[in-house]
Amino acid sequence: MTERITKDTQLCLSLSARPSNIGTRFHNYLYRELGLDYVYKAFTTSDITAAIGGVRALGIRGCAISMPWKEDVIPLVDQMTESAAAIESVNTIVNDDGHLVAYNTDYLAIRNLLASHGVSPTDDFAVLGSGGMAKAAVAALTDAGFTNGHVVARNSRTGPALAAKYGHRWADSLGDLRPALILNATPVGMAGGPQAEELPVPRPAVEAARTVFDVVAFPAETPLIRLARELDRRVITGAEVIALQAAEQFVLYTGVRPSDEQVARASAYSRETA
Repeated sequence: MTERITKDTQLCLSLSARPSNIGTRFHNYLYRELGLDYVYKAFTTSDITAAIGGVRALGIRGCAISMPWKEDVIPLVDQMTESAAAIESVNTIVNDDGHLVAYNTDYLAIRNLLASHGVSPTDDFAVLGSGGMAKAAVAALTDAGFTNGHVVARNSRTGPALAAKYGHRWADSLGDLRPALILNATPVGMAGGPQAEELPVPRPAVEAARTVFDVVAFPAETPLIRLARELDRRVITGAEVIALQAAEQFVLYTGVRPSDEQVARASAYSRETA
């Protein structure tokens, strides 16, 4: 983050239903370390159309999009890149002189984490949810070679559509399913939400799993992750997702790629003071 804000300072922001300080601290840490004339700020809004109009009109360089607007912003941008168009979900908007270009860096983060944690594509899986993050997860799993999966979602329109698009099955609840990989892409367990202290699946499902992946980033230790650790299951956290996807956003906004060590330091800093 620049030491002195001027008319030339580039502004980037995030739009979330429940903003945290994680992204703000992550990006500003790297701006400061790399000496970039940028500043980052988290916002919420009740009018996503007006907010994206402001991004365009005010020359805001970049905008991260979180739940629940990852699909709502699609008609508000000028260009969908392949990553966003294939998934029909946006988590990043870059403003090139008033031309808004949409990306999805969640997909890349999820796929990289599945590989780095050694999750086998032969494992069966259940993705909980059918919104924007669930779309990124199912696409990443499918492209990584996972063929045996369920989309578990109460929505009888978006759930079956997402499952069918990638050749998987749909269920309106987990029921008796006991997949080796559970991936939570719902807000259950999110700090500040109505289900902050709840599990998205019954305990026996966690006991039967080999890997538990929760994309909820705040807190990093959700009730689901805490239970999985207690049971000594392999865990992948939303904190890992947000660090990887934010690093890709950082590159899109600035054109500068930080080192892995710098990303790790920025992620640790964002957590220490969030």
